[in-house]
Amino acid sequence: QLQLVESGGGLVQPGGSLRLSCTASGFTLDYYNIAWFRQAPGKEREGVSCISSSDGITDYADSVKGRFTISRDNAKNTVYLQMNSLKPEDSAVYYCAAVYILPRKWSDFYEYDYWGQGTQVTVSS
Repeated sequence: QLQLVESGGGLVQPGGSLRLSCTASGFTLDYYNIAWFRQAPGKEREGVSCISSSDGITDYADSVKGRFTISRDNAKNTVYLQMNSLKPEDSAVYYCAAVYILPRKWSDFYEYDYWGQGTQVTVSS
């Protein structure tokens, strides 16, 4: 009943842009802290960005700062990840995750209670 669904992935050339969406059903997203993670083949799951439930404070992995922007639209029960200036190393399955209490380290993926199914992002020429 509690579900997150990602969308917006696809194939883009280096330097291109994508906007990912994470929409919640079965619960109200504005009461939860939301993070985006990604995982490429053979690599560990990596925290990409996080937005808090209360004050909307955001944080980003060093590898995406200045290129990615996380935002939320509570009226639509949706969190977005705008990805610009994409690089081949950004290629991965991207997941959104939700937790009621923000962990001390937001990028610890095992702290999150709810997960989407993932959406594939491929950056290639």
